[in-house]
Amino acid sequence: MSSSSSNLQVLSILLERAEAERDEGLRQLQDAQARAQRARAQHGDLAQYRNDYQLRWSQQFARQGTMDIVGCYQNFGMRLNDAITSQSHIAEFADQRVQNAREQLQALEMRVASVRKLLERRRLEISRSAQRQEQKATDEQASRAAYAGANPFVRLSA
Repeated sequence: MSSSSSNLQVLSILLERAEAERDEGLRQLQDAQARAQRARAQHGDLAQYRNDYQLRWSQQFARQGTMDIVGCYQNFGMRLNDAITSQSHIAEFADQRVQNAREQLQALEMRVASVRKLLERRRLEISRSAQRQEQKATDEQASRAAYAGANPFVRLSA
């Protein structure tokens, strides 16, 4: 096996590996996007629940309410606000992970493109080298034929 075909084989293996890593990076990005979407949806659900809860209890307090019930309402409302704040942080963290996964995928795609370009260049170099060798052989053959045609003694000895 020649060194140029060995070089191409190594580059092909490197390209396969880079594409596999890129595909894994894409899967990780999609997973991160799904997690972020779920986190934002949960945050929205909690906020909507809080709004519904406040509306329901404000109507209840308009009719009647004891201090114990008001205290329970306020206590639960504070816990609900804490849960919404916590979920907001989780959603922000998930969005940051999406951004990191997107940047990682970009780097992996650049690597795939670089290896492809290198492989393309090596194939072109091999092709040009083969063309030069073929041209050289054709030129030598033409030179011998021209020399043989111009020299009458070459025809006699053949």
